[in-house]
Amino acid sequence: MASIIQIFGTKKCKDTAKAQRFFKERSIKIQFVDLNEKAISKGELNSISRSIPVEDLIDTAGKEYEKKNLKFVIHDIEEKLLEFPLLFRTPLTRFGQKAAVGHTPDTWKEWAKESK
Repeated sequence: MASIIQIFGTKKCKDTAKAQRFFKERSIKIQFVDLNEKAISKGELNSISRSIPVEDLIDTAGKEYEKKNLKFVIHDIEEKLLEFPLLFRTPLTRFGQKAAVGHTPDTWKEWAKESK
């Protein structure tokens, strides 16, 4: 089952670069989605949130979070993520129905084995 790994992130994110390098070194096809250029669709977010709680997807330490003054927003998180894709923690990786957020090399190793 040769599935493509989807990586959502930004070109400036070091952890996103690590994810891209990890899969390229193992000759696994990736699809990179730059969140500066393209937002995650509602359907993609729904699929991802089956694996990861929406609250864990938001980057509370990021500049965008502070800029949007979302510290006290505890509702409408999904809508905020869809409206402002730079609020996502990155990299956000997907393999089939599975998803992971952040630097997760152990998960990526499992996916690499499964993708062969």
